[in-house]
Amino acid sequence: MANERLRAALLERGASVAELAESIQVDPKTVERWITKNRTPYRKHRFAVASFLKTDESYLWPEALTPQQVAAASESEIVTVYPHRWAVPRDAWGRLFSAANQEIGILVYSGLFLAEDTGVLRLLAEKAEAGIQVRVLFGDPDSAEVAQRGADEGIGEGMAARIKNALVLFRPLLRLDSVELRLHRTVLYNSVYRADDQLLVNTHVYGQPAANAPVLHLRRVAGGDMVTTYTDSFDAVWAGARPVES
Repeated sequence: MANERLRAALLERGASVAELAESIQVDPKTVERWITKNRTPYRKHRFAVASFLKTDESYLWPEALTPQQVAAASESEIVTVYPHRWAVPRDAWGRLFSAANQEIGILVYSGLFLAEDTGVLRLLAEKAEAGIQVRVLFGDPDSAEVAQRGADEGIGEGMAARIKNALVLFRPLLRLDSVELRLHRTVLYNSVYRADDQLLVNTHVYGQPAANAPVLHLRRVAGGDMVTTYTDSFDAVWAGARPVES
């Protein structure tokens, strides 16, 4: 039985068997056996392949790691936990986005605290001008989900108003080709702030504004799957959201 996940990951990356083999310093025939005969590489090679293909070791070889190993690696992905968003150092957001070399992602209802930070908006523009993809998801101010969240937090239509304010402040970034804004109609359980393989995840607590809820700082570790869980969630919301026109 072939390893179709590994084959597909190579195709998505636009890389050949020979290029992968050269990158991780093994014989191309060895890579062929990993694909066609579903052979499981040594751990160091699994890590190297996953890094080259920008995917997860546990995705390419789901049976290679025990549940205990996945749990241990996932625990290692937790850099720190803040009891509230307001307890996150003010410069942490800028440091997160500054570290991005490939993509920045923001999934929020309003994210007004970022929209009102001129330094963050300037940084996002600089990153986009450098060719880094910037994707931002806001709640649709006309959606039932936003209305419900406003009611839950006791601010009623204030939630929709906050989103509209944030959109006004973010909209100028749409002049840049690498920036996309979309509106979603989902029930958010977390706000996600992404820079490549690092995340700040603001959990949501019923009846509390996001600023009062805990924040997890996560960084991807080989074999872990916490970061992947959140990035997959981001991509799912993105796929169902509608673009904001410039």
